[in-house]
Amino acid sequence: MGVWTFKGGIHPPTRKFAKDTSIEKMPIPQKVRLFLAQNLGKPPKPTVEVGEEVKTGQKIAEADGFVSVPLHSPITGRIVEIKKQKHPVTSRPADVIVIEKTGDDDWKKLEPVKSYDQFTKEEILKRAQDAGLVGMGGATFPTHVKLSPSKKVDTLILNGAECEPYLTIDDRMMMEFPEEIVKGGLAFAKATGVKKIFIGIEENKPSAIDSMKRVCKPLGISVIKLPTKYPQGSEKHLIYAITKRIVPSGGLPMDVGVVVQNVSTARAMYRALEFGEPLIERGVTVTGEGVESPKNVIVRVGTPVSELLNFAKIKDETSRILLGGPMMGIAIDTLDVGIMKGTSGLTALTDNIVKKGTESNCIVCGMCVRACPMGLEPYLLYKLFKKKRFNDMNDNHLMDCIECGSCAYVCPSNIEHVKAFKTAKNVIRALRRR
Repeated sequence: MGVWTFKGGIHPPTRKFAKDTSIEKMPIPQKVRLFLAQNLGKPPKPTVEVGEEVKTGQKIAEADGFVSVPLHSPITGRIVEIKKQKHPVTSRPADVIVIEKTGDDDWKKLEPVKSYDQFTKEEILKRAQDAGLVGMGGATFPTHVKLSPSKKVDTLILNGAECEPYLTIDDRMMMEFPEEIVKGGLAFAKATGVKKIFIGIEENKPSAIDSMKRVCKPLGISVIKLPTKYPQGSEKHLIYAITKRIVPSGGLPMDVGVVVQNVSTARAMYRALEFGEPLIERGVTVTGEGVESPKNVIVRVGTPVSELLNFAKIKDETSRILLGGPMMGIAIDTLDVGIMKGTSGLTALTDNIVKKGTESNCIVCGMCVRACPMGLEPYLLYKLFKKKRFNDMNDNHLMDCIECGSCAYVCPSNIEHVKAFKTAKNVIRALRRR
């Protein structure tokens, strides 16, 4: 089968320090901090009060509508606080539930528990929402919504590209849990009624490719080796590389008959079906020049960032911590933040790695245009942003920007395009609501 590349994109140093490090299970934390807002759409509504005892897997917040998922306690303990804390994604105060561990896991699992292939389409959709499943590649879109497209789809793509530098958790998941990933993928296919299943993996992950091929070949599932290029893992670019279908401007994968799910989300789907486990833990890469022992770990949601960094032995010279990788990750100013459902990595960077330099005037060199995988003109969009011409930015397809950071990476003037574009998008959305 042919594989197509896309225009633009970049080739940053991959720095996959933890690629040969097997997944470890982190100790259960003594205290977890759970943001209610861990999914795109409406955050769930709390169903517990301070002082209440909860079990591992117990629902502590219920979905608030269709585009919402519940939140479950990752430990057995006591609700000690419900407070406001700055959310790293929105930078606005958001509700946090703090739970203190009181003992070993006393589980409250989802029912019924049976073989994954015994669930009906309707049961799979219900279990995906009941388990609080979201896109674990970072997008956090509710899984049951993606599995309920309003248009006919014929293709499922499991995303194992993991093109973000430093991060290796999906790579290790495919090496160590290929059967569980594939079973989750088969459940996704059953829920959507598709017959064609592809798994896209960048060519710099040969062991993962071999591992997945071993499991997929007898089932007729195609494992596609993709060129190593950032942002190959973006939905639209992954779809084009595998199917040559082009998602239209402002469109969704279902507009071209495709559903895309992350490989870690597929594993979580399988665990929710066959073991009744809600999404209370996830795989995370703890990496970067700022830690002595880069690791891949499975950790309970809500575990403080500080505990993961200590587990990987944070260095004194660390100057920046990112939730995620260096291209699309979010810098945090406190380690008192809990890991979220969409946190695929923690990247600790030192001064010699962090990009330095004062922003200067755009020299119209065109490097950002050549790098943009969406065919946009970042220099023009930034010029319009400086003049607060948000409607003109919208007319120049700002909303098609996937915020990959390729433009900022190549910019010789040190312009932070993505930061500006995120702000402009929020303004445009606000204007639309008026």
